[in-house]
Amino acid sequence: MFAEVASWVLPVVLWCAWWLWCVNWEKAWPVLAQGGWIVVVLLGLVSALVWSSISPTQKAPNFWWQLGWVTALILAALLCGWLQGKLGWTPGPVDFYPKHEHGHGQPHAHH
Repeated sequence: MFAEVASWVLPVVLWCAWWLWCVNWEKAWPVLAQGGWIVVVLLGLVSALVWSSISPTQKAPNFWWQLGWVTALILAALLCGWLQGKLGWTPGPVDFYPKHEHGHGQPHAHH
């Protein structure tokens, strides 16, 4: 029983944690407003279509059931973005190109 519940609760918790604490929604909202929402909708439709094809429900393949779950996940992500803005939990900037320390006070020679 516990393993069955944990098998779907844990991924949902991790999903929400990612969207709440790892995504900078201050930057994401403008991108979505400028047309990025179309990509989200298309990815949701394709995800539901693929999911319904490879893992149909026990009763019968039902695209609408999978689309409902995908929509719920997208709405949960958007809710996390809204919550992040209300609570001011915007993650700090990530520097992909850290400054290199040369150390020992010696100048770095460029070749």
